[in-house]
Amino acid sequence: MDPIDKAIEEIESRGPGEEFSYRKIAKKYGVPDTTLRRIHQGKNVPMKEQQLQRRKLTPQQELELVSYIEKLTGRRLPPTREMLQNFALSIAKTNDEQPVGKS
Repeated sequence: MDPIDKAIEEIESRGPGEEFSYRKIAKKYGVPDTTLRRIHQGKNVPMKEQQLQRRKLTPQQELELVSYIEKLTGRRLPPTREMLQNFALSIAKTNDEQPVGKS
């Protein structure tokens, strides 16, 4: 568990109305107090969550894409980039018409 997660956990384990100091808890876990405050107050999202939110495909959808690639290559039909992007876009079920990226 990341130090920031531990610090958030400590804050949330306190009873309602129980006093605490972001600065003291941040110092205890070696994290910036402003970052801790923002994340706890919902103003800032941890980097891991940001990365997950930006992804077009869920891990399950990525497995479907890999399975599709394996089926095509098993038939000796190497998929083109356009085929993969079309399939990925169809399983992503996104409302926006932005194409999926190379990775």
